[in-house]
Amino acid sequence: MKQKNLLNPNVKSLALSAMFLAVGLVLPFLTGQIPQVGNMLLPMHLPVLLCGLICGWQYGGAVGFVMPLLRYALFGAPPMPNGLAMAFELAAYGAIVGVLYSRSRWQCVVSLYRSLLIAMVGGRVVWAAVRVVMTGVGGQPFTWQIFLSEALLTAIPGIVLQLVFIPVVMVALDRTGMVRFQKTPAIS
Repeated sequence: MKQKNLLNPNVKSLALSAMFLAVGLVLPFLTGQIPQVGNMLLPMHLPVLLCGLICGWQYGGAVGFVMPLLRYALFGAPPMPNGLAMAFELAAYGAIVGVLYSRSRWQCVVSLYRSLLIAMVGGRVVWAAVRVVMTGVGGQPFTWQIFLSEALLTAIPGIVLQLVFIPVVMVALDRTGMVRFQKTPAIS
């Protein structure tokens, strides 16, 4: 007998978003115990990307924007004004991955990787745009070398972690039936 889902989808997405927000607030404490690699693992990115994939672009974007600001208000990190740029970056990650994945013709591992990669590029572009505006106001230049260093080179461990961990979680959720890959084309 097929079990009927008793939760309203909006209530379920809101509850899951709150859980992803909580995980994003706590996870940097765990990775911060490894000072050489802690920040390079990009711990707040994981729950934001998962939120966008599972709950949808609206929730992923909102959680992504609120997370660094709330974390700064509670714990003083990430430091401002970098935390503000990170808020826009994470909002872009959650929104972009959610939009692309939900509109994929088939929701499978291939569309998952495509959505992740495009969201990662899009989020970094948004981060750079915000940093350009912020440094322009502050009178400091934002150079190509700063972008490459901060957005790509130091982020390589986190990028690899995202490309391995998120698909593993999504496949596990598909196998348990909690989140299903769509085998037929999604209706637009």
